[in-house]
Amino acid sequence: MTLPPLVCRSCGREFDVSELVWRCGCGGLLDVGGPWQPMVDESLTLGEGGTPMARSRTLAAALFKLEFFSPTLSFKDRGAVVLASLAAHLRVGRAVVDSSGNAGTAAAAYFARAGIACQVLVPASTSPEKLAQIRAHGAELTLVPGSRADTAAAAAEIADQPGVFYASHVYHPYFMHGVKTYGYEIWRQSGKRLPSAVLVPVGNGTLLLGCYLAFSELVAAGLAERMPALLAVQAAGCAPLASAWQGEHYRYAPTVAEGIAIAAPPRAEQILAAVRASGGTIVTVDDDAVVAGRHTLAQGEGLFVEPTAAVCYAAAAGAANRTGPGWQLVNDLLADGDVVIPLCGAGLKHPSD
Repeated sequence: MTLPPLVCRSCGREFDVSELVWRCGCGGLLDVGGPWQPMVDESLTLGEGGTPMARSRTLAAALFKLEFFSPTLSFKDRGAVVLASLAAHLRVGRAVVDSSGNAGTAAAAYFARAGIACQVLVPASTSPEKLAQIRAHGAELTLVPGSRADTAAAAAEIADQPGVFYASHVYHPYFMHGVKTYGYEIWRQSGKRLPSAVLVPVGNGTLLLGCYLAFSELVAAGLAERMPALLAVQAAGCAPLASAWQGEHYRYAPTVAEGIAIAAPPRAEQILAAVRASGGTIVTVDDDAVVAGRHTLAQGEGLFVEPTAAVCYAAAAGAANRTGPGWQLVNDLLADGDVVIPLCGAGLKHPSD
């Protein structure tokens, strides 16, 4: 297995992946050094990826990508299998991950399959259904009081211990290269072409950055004419990226969309740059719209998703009634009738409203 090095985005220093480094000494974040298609240990795959696309019945412009068909019921399986394959290749004995729930569940499942001990840290407020999933896979589950950022800080302390593999969906760039299969599938399932736009729920930005990697590679290879606009959607109560995009002051408030309740995304600059390069925008939706969107998806579409997965649908469904920065672009792209919306997590992961 040929493994590309990790390269610091700030100072350019390179690290071999076997060093288990998750952040440069200068504080910079790491990227994969050069083009790379992720490799998966065939003994570890659970059939992740290949999720279907379905035409919406309530939004004429939209196709849904049903990511909740994934083995642990969220798109995070795409990246988790890559990290578990890497950890198995490196013969590490212990992994740690912090999560709002879905990434932790995916890591617990794939590291259990790899026979590697895994500790999953989540906020104490995480939904009981996600906690049950993590426990079922035998991971060491740690509930951290406080915010999602407190959970990440606690995991970072463990990750700095010798021999610990930090299976972070935020810090380890191999994860994003696993997620980029989502973007490649959209291209294949759309007749080897890319849609005009893709809506993406954004907290830490893993799915958006995975899309950007895939679409950039397709365009660079001459397999697509242009990059789809990346339309990032945040919960109004936790929208640091939307605030930065619009040059506004940001204040945190709790949200039902726990999967994207990230007050300070470590890759914020990278996310903003990707949205800008794609010709996209960032908008927000409030909790009432998210809850209403979840109900409509279940009753009008037959699709039961967790609140976070309803964020992009809520944005598309309410776009015609919204004004302000970004919404005109969203409406223009929806008018093209060529937009993909991910439904990232199953409704069984979160109690009903």
